[in-house]
Amino acid sequence: MATSRATARALPAATLVLALVLSGCGARTDASGGSASSAAASCVDVSGDSVKIGLLNSLSGTMAISEQTVHDSLRLAVAEINADGGVLGKQLEVVAEDGASEPTTFAEKAEKLITDDCTAAVFGGWTSASRKAMLPVFENNDALLFYPVQYEGLESSPNIFYTGATTNQQIVPALDYLKEQGATSVFLVGSDYVFPRTANKIINAYAEANGIEVLGEEYAPLGHTDFSTIVNKVKAAGADAVFNTLNGDSNVAFFKEYKNAGLGPDAMPVVSVSIAEEEVGGIGIENVEGQLTAWNYYQTIDSPENTTFVEAFKAEYGDDRVTSDPMEAAYASVYLWKGMVEKAKSFAVGDIQEAAGGVTFDAPEGTVTVDGENHHIAKTALIGKIGPDGLIHTEWSSGEPIEPDPFLTGYDWAEGLS
Repeated sequence: MATSRATARALPAATLVLALVLSGCGARTDASGGSASSAAASCVDVSGDSVKIGLLNSLSGTMAISEQTVHDSLRLAVAEINADGGVLGKQLEVVAEDGASEPTTFAEKAEKLITDDCTAAVFGGWTSASRKAMLPVFENNDALLFYPVQYEGLESSPNIFYTGATTNQQIVPALDYLKEQGATSVFLVGSDYVFPRTANKIINAYAEANGIEVLGEEYAPLGHTDFSTIVNKVKAAGADAVFNTLNGDSNVAFFKEYKNAGLGPDAMPVVSVSIAEEEVGGIGIENVEGQLTAWNYYQTIDSPENTTFVEAFKAEYGDDRVTSDPMEAAYASVYLWKGMVEKAKSFAVGDIQEAAGGVTFDAPEGTVTVDGENHHIAKTALIGKIGPDGLIHTEWSSGEPIEPDPFLTGYDWAEGLS
């Protein structure tokens, strides 16, 4: 029966995926949960000693370079929680699926995890294309997705909790930093899908309002490996900085070509919003040393919570492994879900949604708090520089958590973007 249900749903799921991926920008979803009226009845079983949760990450394809570490940190959180007695006394049983770096696969696997595996919540996704592909699946089934990666904002769904940064917690602080450093021009380089194109629309609006000239805007398909033409355009433009929204292993080819062209952090720094400690090793420290990143967590954060987290991750996966922002946000997401369930005293979606506001967790990045209205997290913004040790060291911090503003309602220059 399970196989036939999954097969029957594959075609409509793929159709929804195509429509949403092509739509580009996010859409404000009715916070009242209007989709719930058409939701299928939950099949989550909480009668026994365990409850199922789903992990959905790209373990193959171009995004595996980034998503494997997210999968590992989710498993670490689950193991810790189970060792500490579970959630409401129930052990967490993991059902893992490979999104294979394809939005349609993410949608199909999400449907399986919800309706066939009967998971209480799903944790995963990386690209905005994967998230947008999954969004209608979770809304139509009135299920919960915990999405751990920074993204372009302009979206809020009652069925998604966004534990990575939204725009005003990463992209806007990065632009503010460049402006404070005296940059008056930028060149935009990104992967050709939802996040970079929407992020660059926001960057263009910011630039126009802040006296910064955008000297070029170039895109490459996910997985693209020939950046000679794009880098030549970057070099010819002579911008003060490059804003990089490339994702996955394309960053390896881009930074190698960047260095080959004689470009570097002193003459033309690159600010990246999708390169963390995990990707630095794959790119090669010789290609990215001294370049800048914008995140909310680095392995080098000095706090007892982070020390414990880093030690636990290395003990589980090896001393050569590093921690990074997306995997830390994923780790925190499992604990935040646990906090919501325990506050609600229930695994039911409606009860969790009602209880979510104000739930906190002393995460490795610092204390994070859930906004019950937009389902985003208050987070501290950090600008970091990649060091010769392959780690990222904080150059600038917002000093305190920034409240999430996914639709940029607090910025006059962003009017009309959503």
